[in-house]
Amino acid sequence: MSILVVRSFSGADCDTDHCLVVAKARERLAVSKQSIQKFDGERFNLRMLNKMEVRKQGQTEITNRFAALENLSDDDDINRDWENIKENIKTSATDSLGLQELKQHKPWFDEEC
Repeated sequence: MSILVVRSFSGADCDTDHCLVVAKARERLAVSKQSIQKFDGERFNLRMLNKMEVRKQGQTEITNRFAALENLSDDDDINRDWENIKENIKTSATDSLGLQELKQHKPWFDEEC
């Protein structure tokens, strides 16, 4: 909050010995960081990459999917190509790595409140 102007009026007739104070203030609302970052709730289980057989499986899946895309990529639409690449990476990562379970946080208040 920023206070712009403050004035006191000693001659105001309020029937007391206090002075009347008038202030102009400006308040800016802060945008929370949680609302800026949109998260779809999917996280890959990256700890599975420490296992060599899972890593090899993921590499072969991505290689096979992109080999299939090379035959089909005669389109001029770059956005459609990007969506295909993104979906292929996501599906192959989901198949080989799996999704990480999100932790359920306890609420900060209980039912009695």
